[in-house]
Amino acid sequence: MAKPLYVAQPLLPALSDFHTLLGEIWHSKALTNEGPFHQRLEAEIGKYLDVPTSLLFNNGTIALLAALKLYDLQPGSEVITTPLTFAATAHSISWNGLVPVFVDVLPENLTLDPKSVEKAITNKTSAIMAVHVYGSVCELEALQEIATRNNLRLLYDAAHAFGVTVKGRSIASFGDASIFSFHATKLFNTFEGGLVATPKETDKASLRCLRNFGIKNEEEVVSIGINGKMNELQAAIGLLNLPLIEEEKRLRSNLRKKYNEVLGHLPGITIQQPQDGVSSSEQYYPLIIDEGAFGRSRDEIYGALKEHSIFSRKYFHPICTDFSPYKNWKVTSTRPSPYVNTVKSRVLCLPFHSGVLDEHFEKISKVFVG
Repeated sequence: MAKPLYVAQPLLPALSDFHTLLGEIWHSKALTNEGPFHQRLEAEIGKYLDVPTSLLFNNGTIALLAALKLYDLQPGSEVITTPLTFAATAHSISWNGLVPVFVDVLPENLTLDPKSVEKAITNKTSAIMAVHVYGSVCELEALQEIATRNNLRLLYDAAHAFGVTVKGRSIASFGDASIFSFHATKLFNTFEGGLVATPKETDKASLRCLRNFGIKNEEEVVSIGINGKMNELQAAIGLLNLPLIEEEKRLRSNLRKKYNEVLGHLPGITIQQPQDGVSSSEQYYPLIIDEGAFGRSRDEIYGALKEHSIFSRKYFHPICTDFSPYKNWKVTSTRPSPYVNTVKSRVLCLPFHSGVLDEHFEKISKVFVG
């Protein structure tokens, strides 16, 4: 039986290099509490993202929780977001005692639709939580204008957009905060991990307190915080992986070109389009499959790939408003029917990483073109 190929494969350094850093951890006996590797990685990522505040967390969900908590939003107030996202985006809003309000996405890039955002704003709205989905960048100028005009906080779930730049400017510098995931499925991983980045130096002390139980010093606890600290094992992997991601991005970029050459001209298949001035995160390779035009459904393609032990992903399907906590919640849209309810049954992410070999690519191509 063929070895399974999955939609994602974790980037890992040489095991010998990790052993070297493990030796340093064993020697220092520093395992957590902002140890030396943690401090080094935090500084290096801050330079990489080119923002004054970038604080590591033990995972992306805790980072989302802390980022929302930073702004002390009115309990029970509404946060506008997209249903086409991982459940953690909506859950982080609810866990903060806030109410997620779901709005439609744009057909051209599947990010939050600014006109639908406008329509959803009420006197209870306190923030917008947009998502750079699949690495496609949100409508930054339009969302910022809406947020500024309505005195709303603007946060970005940037789990799919690590390292992206927009006309040379770091994606982490837009809005009030950007939240990254360093989960094993992401281009840059620390096994598990996350980060909150903001364009304000003044946010650093408050975020650090939120990350560490609200502790200011040995004798003072000044706020209600959480244990969100990254441990030294995670930080060590991060230090080793950070120099590897540009080569991984290059390999994925080449794979994207190969996919595009085979799939880009097929009727009923829509591929992810480059955005003007935006550097790709090379995080995912999503397709939208129109059964009527293509002749086969997304689920049929998913099943056909699975027969070859190739595991694509119906990502995101189901969407947040299909899950029990938000079942049948309204999706505000400027359209008669929200586009997100159509595209959720059409989107498919193909395996996209340096582990996709020529033999895999040939099998995937045959599933689509015969």
